[in-house]
This record gives sequence, C-alpha cells and structure tokens, in this order.
Amino acid sequence: MSRLRAKCPDCLTLTAVAMGPDYQCHSCGREWRSGLVRVPRAWGDGGDEMAAAASLRLDFPEAAVIEEPTLGEQNLALATELPERPLVLGGCCCSHIGAIEGLAARHDRLAVVWLDAHGDLNTAETSPSGNTWGMPLRMAIDSGAVDPDDVALVGARNLDPPEEEYIARSSIHTGENAAERALQGVSCVYVALDCDVLDESEVPSFMPEPGGLSVDEVDALFKRLATQGTIVGAGFSGLRPEPLSIGPLERLAATLGL
Repeated sequence: MSRLRAKCPDCLTLTAVAMGPDYQCHSCGREWRSGLVRVPRAWGDGGDEMAAAASLRLDFPEAAVIEEPTLGEQNLALATELPERPLVLGGCCCSHIGAIEGLAARHDRLAVVWLDAHGDLNTAETSPSGNTWGMPLRMAIDSGAVDPDDVALVGARNLDPPEEEYIARSSIHTGENAAERALQGVSCVYVALDCDVLDESEVPSFMPEPGGLSVDEVDALFKRLATQGTIVGAGFSGLRPEPLSIGPLERLAATLGL
C-alpha cells in the first residue's frame, strides 16, 4: 500500500489520501492529522500479546502494515513507508527504530522522548534475557539516527546495571525535566511511548512495573512538548490487546497534535 493512500477507519475503504501530512477520506470526507502504521511483531520470546495489540482499532487511517522476517528489513520497510506525520502502533519497542531512522533522514536534527519503565539500552553482549526488545533505544543511538544529547528517557524504573552504566557515561537526559532538556536547540521530536511506563490500571501493558505514571501526568508532559517543539511523529508499543487502552491512547495522540 502506498503511503499516500490509507484505509479509512470509518468506511474501511482505501480512500483516505495523504494531503501533505494530513489525510482526507475521498469517500466519507473525514480528515486526520496523521497516518497509522501497524508493526505487529515482537522481537523476543513470548511476545505474542504485544504483537496482537498492534491490531487495536485506533481511529486513524491505516497507511501501512509492516511485517518483515528480520528486524533490519522491518526498519527499512518502516522508514520507507512512513507517512509524513506517522503514528506507529507496534508490538514491541523495536517498532520505533525504523520510525526514528526514517524521520531522522528527513530532518537535520531529531530529538527522541522515550517513555518506558525499562531502559531499552542493552546490547546483545549486555542483555540478561537476550530479547531484542530490550535494545531498541541503544540501537537507534548507535546507528547515528539520534544523538544521545537529544534523547530523554522518561519514567524508567527498572534498569539493568549495564544500562545504568551507559546512562552515567552518556549524555542521555533522565530525571526531572529530562524531555525539556533534550529538546533544547531541537525543533523536531519523535515520541516513543512504551505503555508499561503507565499505570497498569489505566493502560494494560505487557511488562508492567509498579509506580507507573498516570495518563493525566503523561498528557501534561505531552502538552508541554507540543509547545516546545514540532511533534513529527509518535509511536505506542508494549501493550496487551485490550480495548480498554484505546481511549487513553487516542487522547494522548490528540494531545501530541496527531
């Protein structure tokens, strides 16, 4: 499917057409500010629920479904098919890599705000589990798509020792006002939301951790981000396939201007 054409969530026909970053359905007339890209893969053991969650019916035109046999091919296909202003609905957080690489190729400098209960900063050598979904933020940084000084890690509360060591020696921003600090001097921002950063009672996630942020808290952060820089895309990942999540996710996407 061309990134210029998408499936309308209302009439379910391929009549939603990209008009720049926005979409308009030529059949029913509805308009949207972004196109949805589904990435129903989870790169690790036992992630079937996460992969299934990429099929949740969000109220956005579906511009592409990326299903590739390797992560490298997934990243390339995602970067190629990415709408001008994408909303990525992934299985695991590896769905953000191709989006970051694709957007970084379009903009001189891209900031990334990564909200996650975990660090996703392991490598194949440091990962305790060997699951690739614990490595995507590090992959995006090591590929050169984003500079560590333009990255904020928000809400992380279960870090492996190698991840803590990497944060200590790198310029990734953590702690209070991390997102605001990462955006200094950067006008374009991609927001990656692993839903385990949220309170499990509000948005069911695949790997919940106690002490999650409320949807209200994340919504307030997104409002601040929208005033500080241009949100050029966002992605949601790490979900369980429960319809309870749809309302909060659509609210957060709207706050980001998607």
